[in-house]
Formats: sequence, structure tokens, C-alpha cells
Amino acid sequence: MTEELLRVEHLKKYFPKKVNGKTVISRIVDDVSFTIRAGETLGLVGESGCGKSTVGRTILHLHTPTGGKVFFKGEEVTARNIQRLRPSMQMVFQDPYSSLDPRMTVEDIIGEPLDVHHLYKSRADRREQILELMSYVGLNPDFSGRYPHEFSGGQRQRVGIARALAVHPDFIIADEPVSALDVSIQAQVVNMFEDLQKKLGVAYLFISHDLLVVRHISSRVAIMYLGHIMEIGNVDEVYDHPIHPYTQCLLSALPLPDPDAARARKRIELTGDVPSPLHAPSGCPFRTRCPYADEQCATACPGLTERGNDHAAACWKF
Repeated sequence: MTEELLRVEHLKKYFPKKVNGKTVISRIVDDVSFTIRAGETLGLVGESGCGKSTVGRTILHLHTPTGGKVFFKGEEVTARNIQRLRPSMQMVFQDPYSSLDPRMTVEDIIGEPLDVHHLYKSRADRREQILELMSYVGLNPDFSGRYPHEFSGGQRQRVGIARALAVHPDFIIADEPVSALDVSIQAQVVNMFEDLQKKLGVAYLFISHDLLVVRHISSRVAIMYLGHIMEIGNVDEVYDHPIHPYTQCLLSALPLPDPDAARARKRIELTGDVPSPLHAPSGCPFRTRCPYADEQCATACPGLTERGNDHAAACWKF
């Protein structure tokens, strides 16, 4: 069994908001727990607005947690030690157009983490490391003097990945890293993530709303809805034997390459809209859209319980 790298326990992130002159609490992340082992990829899947990106940012203290704990290599991550741990925990942001400084060359963008953490002995060593990082992510070293606007979206995302790799991290949070890219480029970037993992042994929290991409790259997957983890487990186990009604709904919408199988499959359609985190329903957060909900579902929120084969789900009915 590979050693545990990251443990998230009952993580919460609430944001106060003013509504009609009154302060109300928006529960964006509400009691999220999971673990990630060294060298593995956990996919975090859910609809837009469910809190996926906030989970990633809160783990790295880009948002201060409202509650819960995060442990990295057995050490609790706090405001006091996050700066020391940052080289080991990096992030690739969703939008390559806004996450790079347009006034800096690629060499300076990739070299900035080396400057901040003093990771070179001389200017020649700094440049050598930058060129090596560019080759890692498939960028021509001759482009080191160019600016972000001179690159395509896929190339810009490669610059962001090289910047994250500069400090030799053990763990990277990839926040929807291919959603802003053309479909033709997405496969290249996803394959690059896999190649880097094999070469460097880095672990990923891969945040996405694309179920097919997540199945391709992840070893385990967590399904998120309205700030809660609905189901988590081995990616093939969850996709082939979904337990939670929400997971079943998501997977029933996946396109199938076989026309006969697609026609034979019954599509599960959800009614209603996702509730606002400002007015989250009592009990199970999915109950207002679940066809199986009853009084128990409205009374108490189910916790994740083991169902065998390293597979857990949060549901009273299944």
C-alpha cells in the first residue's frame, strides 16, 4: 500500500454575503473528507458551482478554512507553516489566459518560484533549470524570451504546469486544467500530466466536470454536490457500479460509442435546479432532486459509509 500523502478531514469553507442588508452564510464547502496517496490521482467531479475549486484553494490556504483539518505527510497544514510547505504543494489554475503575468517572459514566469524559494546557485543554474522544465512540458527552449500572448492556450497551460513543477512538488492541484482549451489540445495536456506523474512521481487532485477525462487520468474519484462528497472510490468501481442516485444520474448522461447500447440505456433525468448554498436544504443536500427521498433524508445528512471494495457513498436509501 502506497503511503498516505494528503488527508482532508471535515473541511469547511463558508463565505458571508449581504442579502437585502442582512448577512447570510454561503456554505460552499461543507464537511469534505478524503485522502490521496503518494503518486496517485484523485479526480474531483461535480457540476459548476458545487465547490470543487474552493476545495482545492482551501487545501492550499488560498482561502482560509472555516473548519476542518488538512494533513500533508502527517503534518497539519496551518497558516503558520503553509509558506514552508508551499514548495511541496502546488496548483495549476483553470484559466491559462489570466493565471500568467502578461508583462513577464516565459523564462521569468517559470523562474519566479525558483527566485522566491532560492532554489538555484547561480544565474546559469537558474536558466538551466528553466530550460529543463520547458523541455519537460514540451515547450521549445528557444521560446523562453517570449511573452504569454505569443502562445496558444495549450502552450500557456504548459507554462503554468512548468511553473508548478519548478519547486519539485510532491502534490499538485490541477483545477480544471483543460476546460479552457480546445478539444484537440485537451488530450495532449492530459497525456502530459500522466507522463509527468510516471517520470516524477507527483500526486494530483484533478478537479474537473468532465467525467470521461477524469476516468482516463484518475485512479480514484470523488463525486461532489453542493459542498458535499456524495461518493468516493476506485474510478472503475464507481463508474461501473455507482451507488448514489446523483452519481447514477451523472453517468447516465455520458455518451456511448455504441449506438445500440446508447438506445438501450435509460437516461436518468433530474428535475428542478441545484439549490443555492445560501439556502441549502436540510438533511441530504441532494434530497430536493432525488426520486428516492423521504422524511429521513430531510432530517439528517448521511455520512460517507464504506460499501466494500474501497467504495463509500453518502445515502440513506442505497
